[in-house]
Amino acid sequence: MPRPILATIHRPALRHNLARMRAAAPDARVWGVVKANAYGHGIARAYDGLRAADGFALLDLDEAQRVRDLGWRGPILLLEGVFESRDLELCSRLGLWHTVHCEAQIDMLAVHKTHQPHRVFLKMNSGMNRLGFRPAAYRAAYARLDALPQVDEISHMTHFSDADGPRGIAHQLQVFLEATRDLPGERSLSNSAAALRFGGEPAVRADWVRPGIAVYGSAPDAPVHDAQHWGLQPAMTLSTRIIGTQDLQAGDTVGYGSSFTAEAPMRIGVVACGYADGYPRHCGTGTPVLVEGVRTRLVGRVSMDMITVDLTPVPQAGLGSEVTMWGRGPGGALLSVDEVAQAAGTVGYELMCALAPRVPVQVED
Repeated sequence: MPRPILATIHRPALRHNLARMRAAAPDARVWGVVKANAYGHGIARAYDGLRAADGFALLDLDEAQRVRDLGWRGPILLLEGVFESRDLELCSRLGLWHTVHCEAQIDMLAVHKTHQPHRVFLKMNSGMNRLGFRPAAYRAAYARLDALPQVDEISHMTHFSDADGPRGIAHQLQVFLEATRDLPGERSLSNSAAALRFGGEPAVRADWVRPGIAVYGSAPDAPVHDAQHWGLQPAMTLSTRIIGTQDLQAGDTVGYGSSFTAEAPMRIGVVACGYADGYPRHCGTGTPVLVEGVRTRLVGRVSMDMITVDLTPVPQAGLGSEVTMWGRGPGGALLSVDEVAQAAGTVGYELMCALAPRVPVQVED
């Protein structure tokens, strides 16, 4: 039989989470963000769960081609725009909208020969300091685009750096609103955190919201709030089984580096999951895990192919018992990917995106 590890993609959860984002930002259209192969879920696997979106947002042309091949005829937005002039030809052929965030991209458009003008999203650097035109240069960039026959409609976009934290969005929102005042075109500002926390404000939700991680069931402001607080459901479960057990005596150590020492007699389970499957190596003793739906903890160091778990809270467990690394466990038990990520000192995004190719994946409809 194959090694007993499995990732399950829950399409009903994707549908639920997308609807939840619509409710959080009423009257706005919603991008289904499927960059990074749908945050590790797989574009083809996630598509039916997200097809109620108003458009798909992603990064590269291959992903855009895959979405078109799945039958999508609506808007597709390239969030980082094009990287070289010939990319514009594929944008024309596939009917892609694309972000413009620098002068070089305007230069590419200016020399591009096309029969169909392009829809572009002009990006402002309102304080994130990644991509985009600074506010003082924004209107000049807009004027250049507006003068090009290669450009049809121009929309306006920015990205919030602190929507998930105490600083919030007010400082960037003010900059964006001032720089775009009286300019025609649709607006897109909000990521998952902004839509959930501030989407009730018309200026924040604007015309389009761009929820990413929340669509996949992870809380964008974890650990302050969890997914259940926002009414989100996990869209991915990583499950496996116990493949061996060991009875320890006080003083026995576990795993590489002997990082765990038993304080009293105890029983542990050896689980078929490790960092080669995408499980974070930095997770240490105490990281939560479910065994037969019962919450327990990891003990010792994560190995390439195995971890070890404390069976004290679940004495009936043994060879073949189901283990939930994150997601949905037996009997309705839930273990948020955000909890595991917090134990690893990272975020749920990284765990989902890091799912290894060797892990089999099934889809639940």
